[in-house]
Amino acid sequence: MLSPDLRKALLALPTKEKDQLLTKLVAKDAVLLEQLAFRLLEGEEALENRREALQRQVGDPVRGFHQTPNDLLHIVRQLQQRLAYHAKITGDTHGEIELTLRLLTNVLREQPEATSRLHGPTQPLLQHLVRRTHEVLKSIGKLHEDYRIEYAPAVNELLTLLYTSAAAPLARELGVPLVWGDG
Repeated sequence: MLSPDLRKALLALPTKEKDQLLTKLVAKDAVLLEQLAFRLLEGEEALENRREALQRQVGDPVRGFHQTPNDLLHIVRQLQQRLAYHAKITGDTHGEIELTLRLLTNVLREQPEATSRLHGPTQPLLQHLVRRTHEVLKSIGKLHEDYRIEYAPAVNELLTLLYTSAAAPLARELGVPLVWGDG
């Protein structure tokens, strides 16, 4: 954190010098660089393009055959990292929530082999799905009531799938509700 004296001295620098310092500092932080590129160069239409690309990524890898539940867990974690990074760069928390709901729902719907039995190999995947469901519900709970109502159908679909899978006892243990109310 800048001390008040250093801040004052920096702001007193000539514009050209400040611009050079700013450029050097921004170039050293890859996340900040991407955030600024998104905000200053890409614009709002880019947000939809980014969301659509993530939506395709969320839909594709969870379908089909996976060697082990651990392979699927690895894919789910990678996708969630992409969603979190997207939100960090764009500030699109609603997109992150929407796509997380879709990802979790897709896994539970499209991968019955990996989610129908709670035993050694499937336990880490099921625990992860339950934790992520719990976390996304907390995120939605922090939003304005209108958003909570808007997300309710997708959340309730996810909860139904979660409680009809082998993850049900884990969900009960963590306190994940059976039905999503209005907050």
